Order: sequence, then C-alpha cells, then structure tokens
Amino acid sequence: MRETLSLLARTDFPAVRRDRLEVLQVNVGYRCNQSCVHCHVAAGPNRTEQMRADNVEAVLRFLARHRIPTLDITGGAPELHPQFREIVSRARGYGTHVIDRCNLTVLLEPDQHDLPRFLAEHAVEIIASLPCYLEQNVDRQRGEGVFERSIDALQVLNALGYGREGTGLVLNLVYNPQGAALPPPQHALEADYRRELGAKHGVVFNRLYTLANMPIQRFGSMLVSKGQFHDYMNLLRSAHRPDNVDRVMCRNLVSVDWQGLLYDCDFNQMLNLPLRQRGRSRLHISELDVAALPGAPVRVADHCYGCTAGQGSSCGGALGSQM
Repeated sequence: MRETLSLLARTDFPAVRRDRLEVLQVNVGYRCNQSCVHCHVAAGPNRTEQMRADNVEAVLRFLARHRIPTLDITGGAPELHPQFREIVSRARGYGTHVIDRCNLTVLLEPDQHDLPRFLAEHAVEIIASLPCYLEQNVDRQRGEGVFERSIDALQVLNALGYGREGTGLVLNLVYNPQGAALPPPQHALEADYRRELGAKHGVVFNRLYTLANMPIQRFGSMLVSKGQFHDYMNLLRSAHRPDNVDRVMCRNLVSVDWQGLLYDCDFNQMLNLPLRQRGRSRLHISELDVAALPGAPVRVADHCYGCTAGQGSSCGGALGSQM
C-alpha cells in the first residue's frame, strides 16, 4: 500500500485551535469482517492490531475521571473486540453517551446474534455505514452480498426500535462517494435514502451523514495508483469553505489508537501524526492534560481539506448549510 503522508505534509491549511473536550473517539483495533475500497483505516479480516486489556482500562479510567460526555467507539469492526461489551457497559454506567461505528454486517456474524439487543438495552447510538441505497453500488464498494446483509441488519435494528420516533434508539447512516468526488448535498440525499429504503425494504433511520473520502490509507493508495491523487486534492482545495473550519470535529475530539496513543483525529491517527502536548510528540491516554486542551493547536496537513470542502465533512456529517 502506498503511503500518502509525504504528499500531504506540506500544507497551507488554516490554523485550527481546540475547544473543550467533548468526544473521546477510541479505535479498539483494525480487525473487520469486511475490506472496503474507501476504508481510511485499511481494516480487514487479516488485521491483528487490537487494544490490550491494560489500555482498555486506561480509557475507562479516563472516562470516569473526566466525565467526557461521549465515547465514540470505532475500528475496524469495534464489536469484534473481546471487551467491546465491557467497554459499553462500564461507559454507560458512568453516564457517558456511547456511539458504535458499525458496518451492519457484523451484527449477523454467527457469534453476534445477541449484539443488536445488547446495543438497544444500553441505548447505544449506532452510526452505520451504508454507502448507497442501491445494491450494485454497495456491493461494488464493499463486497458481493454486503447490501443484502446490511438491509437484514437494519431490519433487525428497526424491529428493536432503532430509528423509530419516540424510542430514544438512534440509528444514523453514513454515505461515502464511490470514488474521487465530493458527496452530494446531505439533506437531499437523506430524502432519497428515506424514500428508497422505506419503499423497497421498510427501513427507517434518524439521520444520514455524508462523508468525503480521505486521501489516506486504502483510498489514498488507490488514488495514487490511478494517477488521480493530485486531481482529487485540487478538487478538495478548490471547494474549501473557510466557515467550515470552526466546526471541524478535531476542535472538541481526541482520537485514541489501539495502543492508547493520542491524535487530534482519526485521520491523523492513520497518518501517524500524534497529538502534541507539553513539547512531547507521543502521549498515552493516561498522560493527557485535559485542562490544557482549549486553545491548543491541532496538527493539520493537506488531508484536512477533506473536512472543509463544500458542505464540509466530519464524523457527524456535513458541517455547513446544505448546498
């Protein structure tokens, strides 16, 4: 896989300063039951990186001590980590809102038959990848049969109350473009998803998030191999909107990797650009000074244009007004 950091390191992206910490995003490992073309983590069934028990404990102690409002668990498929349910249960016991970044098909794995009910019982918010409402597009990006299994999983979640008004069980979907293009306007695409998934499959959900593909890891390598990397970066830079900078996720989020090390965001984690504090270039979750975060600089590189291009893109979907 071709690394893209050397193509991204020199940048004129504007300075970003942190606000108070509200979200701890924890990548518990890169193992996944899928291998998606757009995956910026390059996750897959053969990845072995996994958070050790001592680092899990460090994350949970940090949550308990600092009462961070939201724990955002990601991977890979985070549900495949052997301590996933312990992490969820203990975090919810602290009063922390928990998000599970789910690929949907993992809910149908043979040893995960009771996972949907577990998530519902703990009121875990699910942010689920579904890069299109058309079967052929999803299967092209994520593998044959993935769309059908994803719909089956969504129907299971709906039956438990996810995505239905009044249940408090939040189910949000995520769209990624099929290639080197910006996502379409989030509001209009959400209406298309509701119409198509509802009419054809009886599926309901709360929100659709549109995310730009980041020019790193598997997707970045593909761009380089096809000679499209610089064209894609020019697209992101030309669509940059300065007003999106104040709303990027890295201002109130810290990303933790499977080793317990800290980054300003998940994308910086994949580029190995660690969060810096007190002149140190490597920090463990147990060493973070939360009080020193507000006003501190975020490490930026050219990939940051992926978060501010057009309507903007973050872990919570579009940043700016709908276009």
